[in-house]
Amino acid sequence: MTGVTSTESQVAMPRVESLLLEVADVVNTTLDLDTTLQRVAELVRKVIDYEIFAILLLNEKTQELRIRFQIGHPPELAEKVRIKVGEGVTGIAAQRGEAVLVNDVAEESRYISTIARVKSELAVPLIVKNKVIGVIDLEAPQRGYFHEDHKRLLTLIASRMAIGIENARLFTRANRQARTLMLLNEISREVTSILNLDQLLKRIGELLSRLIDYQMFSVMLLDASGTKLQHRFSLRFKMSVQIKHDIPLDRGLVGYAARHKEAVLVPDVSKDPRYIALNPETRSELCVPLIYQDKLIGVLDIEHTRRGYFTDDHRRTITTMAAQVAIAIENARLYEQVARQERRLERDLALARELQLRLLPQARPVLRHLELAARFTPARAIGGDLYDFLQYSQERSAIVVGDVSGKGAPAAIYAALVSGILRSHAAVEPSPAEMLAAVNLSLRERPIEAQFVSLIHAVWDDEERTMWLANSGLPRPIRCYRGQVEVIEATGLPLGLFEDAQYEEFTFHARPGELFVFFSDGILDARSRAGDLFGRERVEQVVAGLVDQPAQTVVNAIFDAVNQHASGMEAFDDQTVVVARILAPEAALPPPAAKPRGRKA
Repeated sequence: MTGVTSTESQVAMPRVESLLLEVADVVNTTLDLDTTLQRVAELVRKVIDYEIFAILLLNEKTQELRIRFQIGHPPELAEKVRIKVGEGVTGIAAQRGEAVLVNDVAEESRYISTIARVKSELAVPLIVKNKVIGVIDLEAPQRGYFHEDHKRLLTLIASRMAIGIENARLFTRANRQARTLMLLNEISREVTSILNLDQLLKRIGELLSRLIDYQMFSVMLLDASGTKLQHRFSLRFKMSVQIKHDIPLDRGLVGYAARHKEAVLVPDVSKDPRYIALNPETRSELCVPLIYQDKLIGVLDIEHTRRGYFTDDHRRTITTMAAQVAIAIENARLYEQVARQERRLERDLALARELQLRLLPQARPVLRHLELAARFTPARAIGGDLYDFLQYSQERSAIVVGDVSGKGAPAAIYAALVSGILRSHAAVEPSPAEMLAAVNLSLRERPIEAQFVSLIHAVWDDEERTMWLANSGLPRPIRCYRGQVEVIEATGLPLGLFEDAQYEEFTFHARPGELFVFFSDGILDARSRAGDLFGRERVEQVVAGLVDQPAQTVVNAIFDAVNQHASGMEAFDDQTVVVARILAPEAALPPPAAKPRGRKA
């Protein structure tokens, strides 16, 4: 394995930060756990040149970590490894819920040696909803191979990986449950097709009678406080009855089943001190908890007038059925909520879209030597891309193009926050690097988990016909003159992630007819039916062929080409393009090379 120095890694960091979005895409495009882990390992390799890699998943019951995917470990050893939480570097990471970096394992007393040549280790926990589900572990045969940048980057990747891995695990578990439910397939299909809760509970009672000849049946659901069970539906000798008696979780057979999340079978209720005498006829009772995604939602209760009527087979059958019933009940409850909120949500989305469009500039600056055009298309009703034109002075204007992490309403709200911060700083007319540093500082002062923004900030001096710009993670912009396209090598860390991020400015003395084109990665990532990305080369081809056209024509042509390329495919990401075209009657002068204006903290 070829080592890299800390300095080399820090130089590479601005380029690899764009992989964060790619990681998020990977973990959300498959529900197959093996495929998810394999693709994530490939992405991690792009930014950390590892030789030994493993993803360990946590067994909650045994509190042990087990290798689920690995590269570089002996296969026979990987199968046997079981690491208790709190033991070894990976166990410590799981216990603390934070990354652990060990530069020399020989100096770590709790290190567990599985490969003799390992000298350093980096372990990062996978956390979903404040719960550790596993650990990413990298090992190297060199001391001090990993450093803090690796630690921060892998922590960011892990925060996005965890939910995808957890979703894949849940999907795998659901497949196992589905095979178990084959014996009750007909009942399951019918139950899950009913979305009205009252109709569903009535039908459950009817279908259950085909399996067990009960005499009393109740479904009790956990109330909003989570402290008591409320009768939602009851049958007594095939007659529907209304029962208003609530049962606390610490009382009765039903309360015990709910509190312990386990089925309770009582052959003779008169001999069980937990029994609450509500029905004088009852002699035997079976209570089965309804659990959805490890959360109690209620209890299914059946009773009979005969002692010893219910058997272990009945318990197994009802327990199996209860899993599907719980899903059906939860779906019906969610459907009821959706039905109540649907119209309000539609109105809210329409208003949110209108507000977002209002946040975009309603007019473009009118300048003697610069023509501006822009277009924004969200992937959903609302999106996380943004662009803006900020008036600095009579001769200076700023151009902003941005892409917030994520999509939909959360991204749109974060984009609105960023827009407000930009405008609040515009009054002092900061340079591009100063503006990016100021926005980064503002976002770090009010951090939002897993949220960041990539921005290009450019300032145009209409008197000097000079464009200078800085980039914080957006695709590198391009400039085009007389059909010759040049990629502006401006890169940088996204805003809101690192306190000590630095940004470099580039200055261009513009020529008449020259084009500057800024775009979000939704343009590059537009995918055809065959799976091909639109890519930078196609953008450059479109721009090169329109050197004499107005700026708006160039913008529209890029979108037309993207739409044609991705015809029939749903847009996965927001798409934004801003084009600046230099206007002047003077003859063009030979272009000076782009030069950095200097780093701004």
